[in-house]
Amino acid sequence: ARPPRQHTMAGLAQSAVAFWNHPAGPKTIFFWAPTMKWGITAANIKDFSRPPELLSTAQQAAVATTGLIWMKYSLDITPKNYNLMSVNCVMAATGLYQLYRKISHDQQVASLHAKTK
Repeated sequence: ARPPRQHTMAGLAQSAVAFWNHPAGPKTIFFWAPTMKWGITAANIKDFSRPPELLSTAQQAAVATTGLIWMKYSLDITPKNYNLMSVNCVMAATGLYQLYRKISHDQQVASLHAKTK
């Protein structure tokens, strides 16, 4: 049997209040900094369609490294910040994927040049 609608709405309201008042909730920088960082991650995902020869190895290495470092840090701080951890996990993954694309492309170009000599 389903719970009465009143109980469902009360539970939803309680969850919203708990989220709002959480130490890493929307009233704190702990919420907004990682939320804005999703924009950088989205831009890196958009660059998946970019030709690999136009990717910057240094930039993607920085994206991947900061993602890995901050992913670890987000679980060491108080309060634990799962929003920060998740954005940095995706950031590290996209940076590593872009590095893979760039390195693979560079190796293919080097192989073609070696065959033409």
